[in-house]
Amino acid sequence: MKALKSIFGYKRLFIVLLVPIAFVLVLLAKNNSAFAEWYTVNIYHYISQFWNFLSSLLPFSLAEIIVIMLIPFVLAYIVISVIKVIREKKNKGKTAYKAFLNIVCAISIIFFLFITNFGICYYRNTFAETNGIEIRKSTVDELYSLCIDLAQNASKVRENLSEKDGIMTLTSLDVAKTETQKAMNSLYEKYPTVFGGYSATKSIMLSELMSYTQITGVFFPFTFEANVNIAVPDFSIPSTMCHELSHLRGFAREDEANFIAYLACINSDNAEVQYSGYMLALIHSINALYDSDQEKYQEVFSYLSNKAKTDLDANNEYWSKYETPVAEAASSINNSYLKANSQDDGTKSYGRMVDLLLAYSRK
Repeated sequence: MKALKSIFGYKRLFIVLLVPIAFVLVLLAKNNSAFAEWYTVNIYHYISQFWNFLSSLLPFSLAEIIVIMLIPFVLAYIVISVIKVIREKKNKGKTAYKAFLNIVCAISIIFFLFITNFGICYYRNTFAETNGIEIRKSTVDELYSLCIDLAQNASKVRENLSEKDGIMTLTSLDVAKTETQKAMNSLYEKYPTVFGGYSATKSIMLSELMSYTQITGVFFPFTFEANVNIAVPDFSIPSTMCHELSHLRGFAREDEANFIAYLACINSDNAEVQYSGYMLALIHSINALYDSDQEKYQEVFSYLSNKAKTDLDANNEYWSKYETPVAEAASSINNSYLKANSQDDGTKSYGRMVDLLLAYSRK
């Protein structure tokens, strides 16, 4: 009896119960998409808007500061705890137990917050189901036609954009943030589950280092900030902004975030944002076409302007510098993360955006 009292006498131990509660919520959402949809619309929506408003008061990314400080903080805690245990003369076991319990409690809180702040959103109804977009198998010719349309639209919009050394450049990063925020908010009129009222994206200060992971943006569900790598080629930045803003609005699946970003971009009043959307869709579509018919893949480029081709070449050249073991490790981690959240294709789930593009073009 005394042993049980000694163990459960630490109130922090009950924080560990957050883990099974989180798992129950996941199982409920995984087996009932209606619950996940209800939670996203009626709970997540208000939680995210409240905390997003608070984090937006800071001109920098709080998420980036947390990530930067996390490793030294954890290392410092471990070192201090070890020193305490060594110096303790009578109750070394108790001191070690408390230190370990603190770590377990911290992990429990983080896991619970992730599930309630974003994890449940992975199991909501698909964007296609909610908005009456029929997904079905498509022919190579349909994909080929889609690629041609995207290439022609991208080339048309690209013609009068600003550039440096022949490569497209954004007029202003702040303008891109404002325009993508406005573009995402305007989707609410046609797609009511794409809620408005959220702040703009935030720039990552260490964007160049972020490129070594080949990650262009990240949504941080603990501060509700949409963070963007601004060191990448300019044409891809606006669509990345919309992608992360889609996550902020509760669309966790990568293919849906890409598709929503495309919709927001091409319906924007800003030509730079439009171009970014068309190029995002074109890259995914021609990659899918390459796997199906390399001859048709080559033909698509005849419909693409020289300026757009130059942008693609610059993009390939930029990312070739970051094909490193770090990038491979980051991709592997991301792949595991996606699979853990029931995106069974892992990073291949990005390719499913093409099915949405084809369905949308038919509609």
